[in-house]
Amino acid sequence: HGGTLRWHIGKTEDVSPVAKGYLQEEQTRGFDSFAAYEEFGHRVEGIRDDLLALLRGLKEQGASIAAYGAAAKGSTLLNYVGIDTSLVDFVVDRNVHTQGLLMPGVHIPIKDPSALLEEKPDYVLMLAWNFRDEILAQQSDYTDAGGRFIVPIPSPEVL
Repeated sequence: HGGTLRWHIGKTEDVSPVAKGYLQEEQTRGFDSFAAYEEFGHRVEGIRDDLLALLRGLKEQGASIAAYGAAAKGSTLLNYVGIDTSLVDFVVDRNVHTQGLLMPGVHIPIKDPSALLEEKPDYVLMLAWNFRDEILAQQSDYTDAGGRFIVPIPSPEVL
């Protein structure tokens, strides 16, 4: 989702102008220091803590929560944050090849998106947040019926 870089590594210090440009950009943005990555780590931990607090709070209030998107990034988020079936009842995904299976590591069942209208969870955690607008458009019947989405990135937000 961020493009691809192809690097050729050798013993000489013959750095191409393109590579020099990338290195300069990294320096300009501070990505050549440990502090930048340490700060990134703290931001990630903050998102994790805020998302867990939000989901646990909703569950304590009796809310039902599903998730949308069985992609790898969603699986990574669920496993890192520690979101399992105690917080999310099921995941929906349009890919028929994932339906009927479980999310890796957390074993949350994956269903067809029609389950959102059939089971009417109060909230849906958006695991494919980069497709936010597309998912919201596709699931307008769910939101029109009162369902709400939770977008975890860049910080947890209830729509």
